[in-house]
Formats: sequence, structure tokens, C-alpha cells
Amino acid sequence: MTERPSRREDPVPTRSDVHDVVAARLEAAGQRYTTSRRKLVGVLARAGRPLAIPEILAVEAEFPQSSVYRNLVVLEQAGTVGRILTSDSARYELAEGLREHHHHLVCLSCGSVTDVTLAARSEQAIETAIDEVAGVTGFQPTGHRLDILGVCARCAAG
Repeated sequence: MTERPSRREDPVPTRSDVHDVVAARLEAAGQRYTTSRRKLVGVLARAGRPLAIPEILAVEAEFPQSSVYRNLVVLEQAGTVGRILTSDSARYELAEGLREHHHHLVCLSCGSVTDVTLAARSEQAIETAIDEVAGVTGFQPTGHRLDILGVCARCAAG
């Protein structure tokens, strides 16, 4: 079994450090950390949950929608923003390493996304399964994310 440190043990930058990390990742990707990108990262950092573009625009009404789309693409390509696909759209959050390690419950009915943190033994079981697959396939994993698809409690009750 390949020994990798648990993603849960990775240090998570403080909010002020997040901007330094994002700036460095953008620079490495040949991009600038513009005022608009800084504001967008701030919105995602403060939200603490994945946001759809209309939710981002509701927080920062001054953003042109086309600018939000373009900047999210650049931030995603630089490894600073993650995208979660839902049944009707996408939601965005700070990427792994800029937030604590977690997974998502994605409702196929309403499109809601709920962050969940698994117990250490569950994370270890996932890591063990990844190691088994890697051993068989020769794939070299660097991390994992798990999106659990289904129906949320609100939609199931309605």
C-alpha cells in the first residue's frame, strides 16, 4: 500500500494567506491576480460553501456576469477554484488545499450541494480503495474528492 499523508492533515491557509496562495498559483499559470479575481476569491472564501453564479452575483452585484464566468475559468485552470456539477448548473468553491478536505452531497432534484466531512476511518477506507486501484492500474493518485449523488431531505419529503 502506498503511504500518502491524509488530505485531512494538510494545513489550510488562513483567509489572509489564501490570497497569497492564489496569487502564487496564478503567477505560476502566467496570470495576474486582478482586483476582480481578488474580490471573487473573497466571495468564495467568505461563503464557506459552493456557490452558483447567480449567488456570486447577488453578493457582488457590480460584477458583470461575463467577467465572473471568465475569471472562474482562469481561477479553475490555476488550481484555485473547484467546480461541482449539479443537475442544472455548476457551483464553485475554493479548491482543495485552500479549504479543509471535504466531500459533497449533490441533490439531483434541486441542485443543492452540501459539504460533508467524513470520519477519519471513512477517509482511510477511501484511501485504501484508492491504493488498491492504483496498485492494479499503475495510476498515481495525488488526492481524491467524492460527490455523492442523490436526493436531499427537503426534496425527498416534498
